[in-house]
Amino acid sequence: MTGSTEADLPAVAVYRALARDAFVTLYWRAQRFDEAADRLRRAGFAVVVLDASGWATADVFHADVAAALDFPDYYGRNLDAFNDCLRDVMGGEYGVPQGAEGLVLAFTHYDAFARACPREAHVVLDILADHARRAAVFGERLLCLVQSDDPHLRLEPVGAQPVPWNPHEWLDSSRRPEPAP
Repeated sequence: MTGSTEADLPAVAVYRALARDAFVTLYWRAQRFDEAADRLRRAGFAVVVLDASGWATADVFHADVAAALDFPDYYGRNLDAFNDCLRDVMGGEYGVPQGAEGLVLAFTHYDAFARACPREAHVVLDILADHARRAAVFGERLLCLVQSDDPHLRLEPVGAQPVPWNPHEWLDSSRRPEPAP
């Protein structure tokens, strides 16, 4: 594709570029995170951005995700119910506009949730990785972008895969603040 830009790439190419190594990817710099989310939006994905900075309890996570993905009133507000409702979302019952190329859940400030509720924060990503893998088998697309304000955040593997930093921030040295002028 000589002469084309990322914005010209079909949705499947954008998806493959981001899902190549993992369905859940870490970002430190908000600009890199925003660029990835914008790239996916331009490719036709439904991008749902959720701010995790206030998730001091699992209940707050469940309230925010239920509202963002239009979960039904009977949502049980626990991790099993999240898993079940995400299956419905991926089945097209609610939460994703018709005609979207796929779904992206994009979490900002996730390190705050990981500190406050480490088990829940890990299981949420594990559930997302599992659904993303299952979706890929059926030709559907689900990705999770995770922005952390902590450049040293290390997450346990999810979906039996490590959670890597994005290619631009893969090296530890690339996650250091720019020196002040």
